[in-house]
Amino acid sequence: MLSNRQKLVFEKQAEIAKAIAHPFRIAIVDFLKDGEQCVCDIAEHIGAERSNVSRHLSVMVNAGLLEYRKEGLKVIYRLKCHCIVDFFSCVSSVLKQQVRDNEKLLKVL
Repeated sequence: MLSNRQKLVFEKQAEIAKAIAHPFRIAIVDFLKDGEQCVCDIAEHIGAERSNVSRHLSVMVNAGLLEYRKEGLKVIYRLKCHCIVDFFSCVSSVLKQQVRDNEKLLKVL
């Protein structure tokens, strides 16, 4: 049986997973992996309105994935914990394995 502490840890991990569970948010993490960026550049990069991007950024800040600073009128975002990029490398490996498995299945058919 899970302890209360384990349950809490799993709940927090689920919150983080939910905070990145959107294609725009994944694109934002990917864009920020090379360094901090302002909202205007993030919006342009992912092809979305600034207000929409700001909502996504807010979710990610609240989950502890991003941090920001103000520079005049600009708001600059960066990854708070860069290891989130490793998570997406792992996800990409899973996708590649799925492709290999599907190719093997197709050969059998």
